[in-house]
Amino acid sequence: MNDSNLDKRHIIRIRDMSEEFIQTIIDETYQIKNHPNDFNDVLKGKILALAFWEPSTRTRLSFESAMLRLGGQTMGFSSQSGTSIEKGESLSDTITMLASYAHCIVLRHPKRGSGVLAAKVADKYGVPVISGGSGSQEHPTQALLDIFTIHEYHKRLSGLKLGIMGDLRYSRTISSLLYGLSKFGKNEIYSISHPSLGLQEELLFDLSETQLEITTSASLTDVIADLDVLYVTRLQKERFPDPMLYNKVKGAYQVQLEMIRLAKDDLIIMHPLPRVDEIPYGVDRLPQAKYFEQAKNGVYTRMALLKRIITDSKQKARG
Repeated sequence: MNDSNLDKRHIIRIRDMSEEFIQTIIDETYQIKNHPNDFNDVLKGKILALAFWEPSTRTRLSFESAMLRLGGQTMGFSSQSGTSIEKGESLSDTITMLASYAHCIVLRHPKRGSGVLAAKVADKYGVPVISGGSGSQEHPTQALLDIFTIHEYHKRLSGLKLGIMGDLRYSRTISSLLYGLSKFGKNEIYSISHPSLGLQEELLFDLSETQLEITTSASLTDVIADLDVLYVTRLQKERFPDPMLYNKVKGAYQVQLEMIRLAKDDLIIMHPLPRVDEIPYGVDRLPQAKYFEQAKNGVYTRMALLKRIITDSKQKARG
């Protein structure tokens, strides 16, 4: 089965989503955030399986919170420990099992392409799969909540100047965010990182066909006065091929309080979390700090996504 033949209910890559679909999720997220009690029983009697091969706090718990707030239930695992995966069970067999237990599956897996494989398996049973993060490649629902947060504060998704700083090579949130924003017209991106941690060549090639303008900047100080959004990522030690490189660059890309004094009043500072030392706690009290609100938006965005996907699945089954 080719990827293009997969049911469109699967959420694996944001690059496969249309601008119209993303805008629909944004609109529904506003409705849910403004009137959460109107959606208490939308997914009553439905079960969401959370299959996480890698550790997660925000993604897993926000999906769980989203499903519970919609009146549904959750089941699953948060690591390979204590599951048949430890005995050598394949991804395909695990997904086949979960597809018989649940109405939707959220998958986090360390290997590239795992989301597509899971979708192909679950597709046979009419169960949609949502990627909760795939290696250093994709994190589509994080991109959706990031895009919603940007829209919430700036009321637009084009004509923006964004600084992206930290580990840009191994950050799946960065690649998914840029793919998503590329669908909304012209935006200027300032890439701030160690040369060995710059954007992946594959990503740059894909984005060269879009209206995104990507510029490399030597430091945050050089561009912060012009930014509408500053998106910071931690250095992902667990994905570094060379521990010596990690020790060399850690701590080199931090947001300092004095830098923020140079920024516009409507700058928003975002971070997918968890943070290590790239944003000092003193920044939290500043009005530009929006990363905890960003994380909270993950619940509302995933509520909108689950509502649409599982409801569509139910309607398709009836048809």
